Amino acid sequence: MSIFLDENSRIIVQGITGSEGSEHATRMLASGANVVGGTNPRKAGQTVTLNGTELPVFGTVAEAMETGANVSVIFVPPAFAKAAIIEAVDARIPLAVVITEGIPVKDTSEAWAHARKVGGTRIIGPNCPGIITPEVSLAGITPANITGSGPIGLISKSGTLTYQMMYELSEVGISTAIGIGGDPVIGTTYIDALEAFEADPDTEAIVMIGEIGGDAEERAAEFIKAHLTKPVVGYVAGFTAPEGKTMGHAGAIVTGSVGTAQAKKEALESAGVRVGTTPSETANLIKEVVAGL
Repeated sequence: MSIFLDENSRIIVQGITGSEGSEHATRMLASGANVVGGTNPRKAGQTVTLNGTELPVFGTVAEAMETGANVSVIFVPPAFAKAAIIEAVDARIPLAVVITEGIPVKDTSEAWAHARKVGGTRIIGPNCPGIITPEVSLAGITPANITGSGPIGLISKSGTLTYQMMYELSEVGISTAIGIGGDPVIGTTYIDALEAFEADPDTEAIVMIGEIGGDAEERAAEFIKAHLTKPVVGYVAGFTAPEGKTMGHAGAIVTGSVGTAQAKKEALESAGVRVGTTPSETANLIKEVVAGL
């Protein structure tokens, strides 16, 4: 089992003819993901050959969905990302994974508001590595050879820490790893992913990687306390971050006592989450949890 991405996922790439889109579509194909085409309005009707597979290029997401596509991975420049998200939403594609970073918060907010109004599309991201169900499918830029399938669900704001945790847990395995992104406005939250992992019978335990900025981790802690029965282990990056300075992600900024790593750690621990001080310690904690189940 998995969350949001499985063997029935048929993927298109918005921006498949661009350098990033073609490179990562090639990697998705190599991982075994079922990539069925892509979009570029200026090259509609053409094809691209990636990883030995000839794929059609469509003018719109709606046209691409006639192939049975139900996932779109968005690799378009920031200036065009809002329009790309809205196009995917208007086509009613069930899952849109927005890899693009540097999208203005105003654009993301407007695209997300439109998605809420229209309904029917789950957005992951923006500014994220996407989602991977190891040995089954990949929608995004996460390296597919880090780990295999297993009982641990992984949620992270950080792409790099997603990869490190997957590597640290390679001997145990991952059910699904989802990078939710670190921007101030994102489509899929910790709570969304936690709820899905709680419902997934093959996910036995969950790792949640947070970072400074905002209150998403604190809200997740309240949700864990109220609704989760599965064990959760956490890690919070940014204990040494200076106040008032953006660190890495647009949302990773501490203002006064709001958004500090210590506050997040305390909130998670109050919900019964064991919090590691390093990624490696966090991995060892979740290994202990799984071994004891």
